[in-house]
Amino acid sequence: MDLELEKMLRPPEYDMPLYPPKVITLATGGQMVVRPIERDEVPIVLKAVKPTMKIDRDFYDVVGSRLYSELLSWQKYRCRNAYALIGQVDGILVGCVNGRMLSKKVGISLHTLAIERGIRAGAHLFAAKMEHHIEFLGQKEVWITAESPIGFRRWMIEYELIKQEGVQHELGGAESFKLSRELYFKHKPRLVAGLRPCPPDLLEKARKEIIIADEDMINKQICGAKGAWNK
Repeated sequence: MDLELEKMLRPPEYDMPLYPPKVITLATGGQMVVRPIERDEVPIVLKAVKPTMKIDRDFYDVVGSRLYSELLSWQKYRCRNAYALIGQVDGILVGCVNGRMLSKKVGISLHTLAIERGIRAGAHLFAAKMEHHIEFLGQKEVWITAESPIGFRRWMIEYELIKQEGVQHELGGAESFKLSRELYFKHKPRLVAGLRPCPPDLLEKARKEIIIADEDMINKQICGAKGAWNK
């Protein structure tokens, strides 16, 4: 590797505070640990994302493909000011979200992927992402777009997001919306869940191993095998 050239290719990055882990008690009674991942954990997360790239349902193929590319780009220092959060129940990866800082004041929401459906993993992780931008990164607003009807209902409608005239989200496609600090704190009591600090035993288990279900199980869970992981 040409180290001097590599230095030029790597984007400059802000000194970003890490998201503090928390635990969310789900409606099923399970406890989901929400935590940031490091670059060296990306390859194992990609193993869970990859099967979704072939699922032609609810735009999982689009979201999975884009998330895979974004995580890989971040791991290899080709995505500026990025981060990723994951949700784990008993160590099992049930969802992943990612985003980045466009500037000190503006955050970019990239993707939200629920690998286990029916437990609101995606909704909780999206809320954690908004929490990260507004409360821990201290940003003024977050820009958001949707690639599926489910995403539009969950984000644009549920959070009463503000449509941005003449602003193009970097993901392209649909209209760009934004979450302001005022809207975030208005909806926080209803939508942002979880307790801190995360119990040490739960956090240690989550960090020790990210458990990935096999491809068949991921397909069944996403495509409607009700209760497949809810034992």
